[in-house]
Amino acid sequence: MAEVQLEEVPRRLRDTFEKAFAAFERGNLDYAISMLEAVLEQEPRLLKARKYLRAAEVKRFVEGGGGASKHLIAFLSNMPAFISAQMNLKKKPEEALKKAEKLLKADPLQPKFVMLFAQAAVAAGLPEAAIQTLEVAREYDSENIELLRWLGRLYAETGQTREARLCYEVVARIKPNDPVAVKNLKDSIALDTMKKGGWEEAKSHRELIKDSKEAQSLETDNKAVKSDADLEQLIAEFQQRVQREPENVNYRRILAEHCARARRYDDALAVLHETQKVVGRADPQVDRAISNITIQKFEVAIEEAKAAGDEAAVVAHEQAKADFVFANAKDLVTRYPNDLQFRYDLGVLYYERDMIMEALEEFQLAQRNPQRRTRALYYLALCFKSKQQYDIALEQLEKAASELSLMDDTKKDIVYEMGLLHEAMGQNAKAVERFKEIYGVDIRYKDVAQRIEKAYKQ
Repeated sequence: MAEVQLEEVPRRLRDTFEKAFAAFERGNLDYAISMLEAVLEQEPRLLKARKYLRAAEVKRFVEGGGGASKHLIAFLSNMPAFISAQMNLKKKPEEALKKAEKLLKADPLQPKFVMLFAQAAVAAGLPEAAIQTLEVAREYDSENIELLRWLGRLYAETGQTREARLCYEVVARIKPNDPVAVKNLKDSIALDTMKKGGWEEAKSHRELIKDSKEAQSLETDNKAVKSDADLEQLIAEFQQRVQREPENVNYRRILAEHCARARRYDDALAVLHETQKVVGRADPQVDRAISNITIQKFEVAIEEAKAAGDEAAVVAHEQAKADFVFANAKDLVTRYPNDLQFRYDLGVLYYERDMIMEALEEFQLAQRNPQRRTRALYYLALCFKSKQQYDIALEQLEKAASELSLMDDTKKDIVYEMGLLHEAMGQNAKAVERFKEIYGVDIRYKDVAQRIEKAYKQ
């Protein structure tokens, strides 16, 4: 089953999702879970609903004091349902998926339930749903070998080669003498290398190696450092492929990439504009590629001006680049109003230009993108902070922090800003507690060490 977007489902389901999302934000987890279950009952392919369902389930489980004993109790008390779902895996995968979903409602981090759900989702044709749930479980069980192997395999099968490689690196570190772990890691490195060489749309390397000439092309493409001759060889090869299969958009994209690497930017842009005509409709991936290559063209012009010592040209090119980036971001939002990544990118540019009200509007929409939600909340807080609305800013950061379990770079940024807001509100003791959270894991982050030392001296 192919994934569907929120904009593609009936209005009634969108309304239910919005109610669930609002309940999730208010912390009314039971109601949010109930509404999201209702949405998925009608449309199991809406992965956005499943992502928030899992987040709500995990939050409720953790707040309820989840732990090893609770995992065991959940498994034992749901053993009959677990066995029943297993029996449905081969012949009735959709039924197994529904049963696995109910098991995760009881315990969303029980390893056996997580693996059962992943198996059922794959069998039902929803590998992305399996990946979502495995990713959540990995945050709480980062060295589960079975989980990592499954996740690595699914990443590889869905073209996410770098993520697959990272999974297998952990497995190989834990089991350095396991020949399967070593082989998986080697294979994932090879696939990731191919993708970096511009083969991301191929389902496997065998699909592209149809004769020795193509094999030679692949070897050239995988060189760490490509000479001008290598690039010209690849460009000529993919030009021939495009001529043989003019409808193959993947070949056109790879050809554009190689042209860009050879600094033939005008040729690359011409290929992409022709690709738009072949596609016959708006394609955000092609538009992103056009934007990226145009920016590369500006950056090369800046480098050349610097090398020539032409300061006026440097300033002119940098201004032209900035103007293009901003105008292009607005244009992309106009053409793809439902693409929340474009909304987020434009919001950042508005914020950097001190256009706070415009930035607020974009980030309020962008927070609905699961991949950008926490950063969008972070920027929302910065916007409210610039308006000296400290209490509203703090609310955004608290929401963002509650959705992050690990103290990664994003959470450090969020917690640090919370500390600054507490200071601005005269809540110095709370500010110190926030800085301590970061100090305990990273004493080199910004100026937290100095702040903590100053607090202890006082």
